[in-house]
Amino acid sequence: MKIPSISTLTLTLTLIIFFISTFSPAATADGHNHFLECLSEYSDNHASISNLVYTKSNSSYTSILQAAIWNLRFTTESTPKPQVIIAPNHESQIPPIIRCAKQTGLEIRTRSGGHDMEGLSYRSQAPFVIIDLFNLGEVTVDAEAKTAWLGAGATLGALYYHISQKSLLLGFPAGFCPTVGSGGHFSGGGDGTLVRKYGMAADNIIDARIVDARGKILDRESMGEDLFWAIRGGGGASFGVIVAWKVQLVDVPETVTVFQVSKTLEQNATELVQKWQSVAPYADKDLFVGILLNRVGSTVSANFFSLFLGRADRLVALVQKTFPELGLVREDCAEMSWIDSVVSFGRFTSALPLDLQTPADLLIRKDPNLRFLKMKSDFVEKPLPEEGVRGLLNLLFAPEAVAGLIAFIPHGGRTAEISESALPFPHRAGNLFKVETIVYWQDNENAQRYVDWMKRYYDYMTPYVSNNPRSAYVNYRDLDFGVNNVEGRTSYAQASVWGKRYYKNNFDRLVLVKTMVDPENFFRFEQSIPPVHSWSSDKGVCPI
Repeated sequence: MKIPSISTLTLTLTLIIFFISTFSPAATADGHNHFLECLSEYSDNHASISNLVYTKSNSSYTSILQAAIWNLRFTTESTPKPQVIIAPNHESQIPPIIRCAKQTGLEIRTRSGGHDMEGLSYRSQAPFVIIDLFNLGEVTVDAEAKTAWLGAGATLGALYYHISQKSLLLGFPAGFCPTVGSGGHFSGGGDGTLVRKYGMAADNIIDARIVDARGKILDRESMGEDLFWAIRGGGGASFGVIVAWKVQLVDVPETVTVFQVSKTLEQNATELVQKWQSVAPYADKDLFVGILLNRVGSTVSANFFSLFLGRADRLVALVQKTFPELGLVREDCAEMSWIDSVVSFGRFTSALPLDLQTPADLLIRKDPNLRFLKMKSDFVEKPLPEEGVRGLLNLLFAPEAVAGLIAFIPHGGRTAEISESALPFPHRAGNLFKVETIVYWQDNENAQRYVDWMKRYYDYMTPYVSNNPRSAYVNYRDLDFGVNNVEGRTSYAQASVWGKRYYKNNFDRLVLVKTMVDPENFFRFEQSIPPVHSWSSDKGVCPI
């Protein structure tokens, strides 16, 4: 049965839904035993999952739990652990998990195996179960139709690799790092080197399969356009368990060109970064030029990295005309296939260096050298003045920033042509570029020093980035913005404090979709979209 369109809901129905309680029963101390007993009752009528269940008494529990933890801040003894981890190998095994979790008062966290900087897919203050989707990673490419189906447990690298095995003239506009999980990446937006030509990953999703709070398996037709809208940029975990995506592949030329040009402060890096802001967001759609800023010895380096959908001679002519200060010459450029450019950028731009040599290496699921980290994001609407750039680069000289990294990712092009309300991802026209900032450290004993540096950096950037609200990218979730209540209801006003940063005015529609498809708020976490459950004149108004 299709979910009715929001436009057809009557105010009376909406008000009824508003007053449904979001309270879920607390799990008892042995709730996971009741949960497992409940699952066993489904074993005769559903695909068996007994060999896919991991409890704390299972010898593989720890290795399965840690297999997709990227931030060592959440590997400590004090980090809450799941009662049970279940790794389904078929979507039909997920509805019983949802039903039994409801019956026994356990929360569900869904993990697609990617980076998850705040660890929300594998930790919770309430008793919980992890649905780990790493077994749902099959990728099926139809080169003739220019489409692909991929399980939500597939990494971006796996998608890129399987596309290349079918055609070297097709690609997909998603992230730089091949170890990112497609499940979270697509549901938050997803950008990479093709963002200016083809938009976000979410802009190129044409179907999906999701298990909703009722345990129903839905595709685009049966879920309806409102829910399909919400999961393409609105964070799918608020609405159900996304198990698969269908994507529209895009055309890439036989030969593309890449370059990486590094300039230090002594080589006018400050002036080049300042000039880049007036060039990269307005360049030819075939041209992507980003910047990585980091400490190199006693100086700071600005690393300009580029993908051009064409040959080197045309690229050099274009850059020499629009950005002559960079000094790009033919010798800086390398021509290659699109898939080889993916390997190159995966090696160069990964938060943790990957030893990628061939397209087959894109199937590697995990980086070997994990660290403690904190990440922030911003969107820039007006070019930073030169003194602003200079102060930003000076922050990288702090001892805590020795392993810091700041990335400028240009937007414009196709992304800016799409309406802010077309999908939940709202950061379209008017945004010149996205800023990603990350700081690493090796020993958690002095973690607060690094967190404090990040706060100083974030405060410094305040005058130079978006405001009212100060926007952020939901794929880099940041709990500093605020969280929902662990138990009981979370008001619209409370959630909008963080929600408006990620989604701007689209947050209101996301709340209505949530109210419609999960009014009891079963799929909940620290920054999940809440259903609206009451009117409040003093704490914010309902978005109707």
